[in-house]
Amino acid sequence: MEWRKVSKVLRTFNWIILFVLASISFLFTSPAFTLGIILGGLIIIANFNVLQHTVIRGFSPDESLHGRKASIIAKYYLRLAAMGFIIFILIRQQWVHPVGLAIGLSIVVVSIVCLGIHMIWKTSSRGAI
Repeated sequence: MEWRKVSKVLRTFNWIILFVLASISFLFTSPAFTLGIILGGLIIIANFNVLQHTVIRGFSPDESLHGRKASIIAKYYLRLAAMGFIIFILIRQQWVHPVGLAIGLSIVVVSIVCLGIHMIWKTSSRGAI
């Protein structure tokens, strides 16, 4: 499957999973837990999108080979530090429940697993026809 199609499906899964988890949390848990899921999901989805953009630009044929590797690594660590700082503030100020935040930060992983299941299901369905 082409990366653009996979990326679109993955982004859709990210938002659907965030919505479902936040909705369930809203009905059954505290506001801090729900806010943790929402903010964790938004942080990780934004981080994933920026990572994708960085990697695509880093491997584009129009940039020099020398600067690509250093640029990707530097941006990775800057993004990681920024995420760490945001997470630290959210937990330190007790604006979110840490477990809710951890669940929100796992949304991209769950989306990737769902994408894998979706692709296997799609492949096996074609073979049966």
